Amino acid sequence: MKESGSLDQFGIFKGEEIHEGFAIDRRIVVHTADINDFIKTIPDSSIRLIITSPPYNIGKEYETQVALTEYMKTQERLIGELVRVLADDGSICWQVGNYVEKGEIFPLDMFYYPVFKQYGLQLRNRIVWHFGHGLHASRRFSGRYETLVWFTKTKKYVFNLDPVRIEAKYPGKTNYKGPNYGKPSGNPLGKNPSDIWSIVAQDWETGLWEIPNVKANHPEKTIHPCQFPVELVQRCVLALTNEDDWVLDPYAGVGSALIAAVMHKRRAVGCDKESRYTRIAKERLEAFLAGSLKVRPLGKPVYRPTGREKVSQVPMNWTRNG
Repeated sequence: MKESGSLDQFGIFKGEEIHEGFAIDRRIVVHTADINDFIKTIPDSSIRLIITSPPYNIGKEYETQVALTEYMKTQERLIGELVRVLADDGSICWQVGNYVEKGEIFPLDMFYYPVFKQYGLQLRNRIVWHFGHGLHASRRFSGRYETLVWFTKTKKYVFNLDPVRIEAKYPGKTNYKGPNYGKPSGNPLGKNPSDIWSIVAQDWETGLWEIPNVKANHPEKTIHPCQFPVELVQRCVLALTNEDDWVLDPYAGVGSALIAAVMHKRRAVGCDKESRYTRIAKERLEAFLAGSLKVRPLGKPVYRPTGREKVSQVPMNWTRNG
């Protein structure tokens, strides 16, 4: 590891070396191989956070579609190894969508749940990630969300809420009774971002994690067809790890999870069998360390059309036709 170079705004050495093989004293590892082989080189209980979006088995360019039962058997074997390398106070964040067969959808988190429970993991949250753009369906409602299931290995786990608090909708709200009557009822650092279920039950607010997916105009867009937004990973990294902890993405793709980890002074290790993706992952990490990578800022509000944009106006022929 290189120890020269100036510190950037995140306190990371700009001259940091990106390694191919795993070693516990390294900081950034990007490996090109099948994860089932690479995972064997990682020691037991060494990883604080495993976060990924696995292939959905829907025939993308980087996967071969198989029967759902066969797909789950393959994933089950890998999850067993992931649990082995996970620290006792560590977490797994598994972000998935739907498997689709003959127009019928199969929510993958429902199929993964018993697998994680088989290995003794405990579900802490089922988080809904909402995005505004995607493919339009014609025989069902267009899908605009995916789910991230957060499991912990034990009852004792890292959880840092303060770094990921969001702005309160009503910061001036006060207690209406009791010893704190008239005093602010919220936290000055903001509120818990929560998930859709607890928010709906408690606060009557939108509890979605509304983060844009990576499409054509997104500043992070690369050639990968299903790219993770860095912002989605950052919240998990900040809340579920501490500085210098290891973060692993077993399906690293173009390295978004690794960027989120390094951005916040965590060690990052990723693996992908596609060399064209790992090459881009290394290029993006190098660009970040050099201060030239474009990343959507954490917490930036989602753009809302004003109505003045041409694309947001109703075409004249639509209006005339009623």
